[in-house]
Amino acid sequence: MKSYTITVNGNVYDVTVEEGTGSTAAPVARAAAPKAAPKAAPAADPKAAAGAGAVKVTASVPGKVFKVEVSAGQAVKAGDNIVILEAMKMEIPVVAPQDGTIASIDVAVGDAVENGDALATMN
Repeated sequence: MKSYTITVNGNVYDVTVEEGTGSTAAPVARAAAPKAAPKAAPAADPKAAAGAGAVKVTASVPGKVFKVEVSAGQAVKAGDNIVILEAMKMEIPVVAPQDGTIASIDVAVGDAVENGDALATMN
């Protein structure tokens, strides 16, 4: 038997795996209850320190950032695309809720986001 410590989605598991005897049967793994993973100290966000806007633009679905359509300082109208998310093989636009100026872009292409995560701020 071999013991391993595995981290999955921030959860730490102690796993014991029985070694095979040469048969075609798959090894049996037993996992202990998850342990709390150590939390890293939050890093200072330089974009937030630069003066985030008053209006937060958030993700409406969990997914991956597919494309960022605007840049900080750019003027937008209500309904203009700010970020395109990819969820379940669909491209979902996240639009400006009102007219204004983009204060910060808080994500990058390829970032995974959850429902309600801040994508950008605007004034």
